[in-house]
Amino acid sequence: MAELAIIGGTGLTSLKNLQIERREVMHTPYGEPSGPLVHGLLCGKQVVFLPRHGTAHTIPPHEVNYRANLWALQHIGITKVIAVAAVGGVTSAMKPTALVIPDQIIDYTWSRQHTFFQGDLSHVTHIDFTEPYCADLREVLIAAGKAAGIDVINGATYGATQGPRLETAAEITRMERDGCDIVGMTGMPEAALARELELCYAACAVCANWGAGRGEGEISMDEIERNLKVGMDRVRGLLEQVIPMID
Repeated sequence: MAELAIIGGTGLTSLKNLQIERREVMHTPYGEPSGPLVHGLLCGKQVVFLPRHGTAHTIPPHEVNYRANLWALQHIGITKVIAVAAVGGVTSAMKPTALVIPDQIIDYTWSRQHTFFQGDLSHVTHIDFTEPYCADLREVLIAAGKAAGIDVINGATYGATQGPRLETAAEITRMERDGCDIVGMTGMPEAALARELELCYAACAVCANWGAGRGEGEISMDEIERNLKVGMDRVRGLLEQVIPMID
């Protein structure tokens, strides 16, 4: 039985070398996940793959059913989750195509269904979110990068925005003042929901572009797609290195 799941973001709607065994349609108390759970073998190990934005990349960040996605994975026995996401670079080290393993997050999202702990509760529950990502899984991702000769940036603060629009230059400047290194639209509430379900969760972020005002001119989708192609190829290499290293 698989214990590891990979959630694919923009640019990663499938895993090239995944030997697919079956697709599982799930129905959850929170609605439908982004798509069927894809069970298969990657590097000889059982894994589950779930494209966050749907198989055809049709679900925008603010409409992803994060609760259904995480609940479905936990329900089938998943204990570890590697979440891949496309982000923008805010600080100078976060150049396009860079791979980043964030260690902190700031949530700028609003109105999303962000917790399982609501409604008819027997008691109030608070989770500790001091360190939002699983330290053990982060270390394995970083070690896998070194073993594969893939440059991976160890540590960054992920600023999670509402979307689907990109940010203004002033918003990116504010985020840098707040301490953000990268900006994306799917980091929350995904990370917090994983913690509520006691899943070991870590993110692998691919810088697809400079944040607004950090590059030259407007941000173009052509630029993002070019950078994602390079970055996601490196992610696939990282995943194939990391899978055998996960206990």
